[in-house]
Amino acid sequence: MKNGGSDGLRGFPPQNIEQDLSKIITLVKAASAQPLLMQIRLPANYGRRYTEAFSRIYPKLAKEFAVPLVPFFMEQVYLNPQWMQSDGIHPSAAAQPFITELLDKELAPLVKHE
Repeated sequence: MKNGGSDGLRGFPPQNIEQDLSKIITLVKAASAQPLLMQIRLPANYGRRYTEAFSRIYPKLAKEFAVPLVPFFMEQVYLNPQWMQSDGIHPSAAAQPFITELLDKELAPLVKHE
């Protein structure tokens, strides 16, 4: 099985990515765990048709499987060049405090504290 974001960057067919993510969600639910989807967006240079097809996957699966969807957050990281590694794709260590705080805010309501 593959993982949505990297498969999108490799140009894999969106229907295959959706099928793989569906399998992952099904396996997570079968293990009595709560899946969570994090929206991923691809750079515009992948073409409008492909990026739009890819972008539709996450909201569709979130609705279909009734799982939470965390909005795409990397745009805020991209806007700060020192938060990006030289590959222009991955965040640097300097971005980690921002990412941690943001995800904590998004994930905290979803985690049951006993």
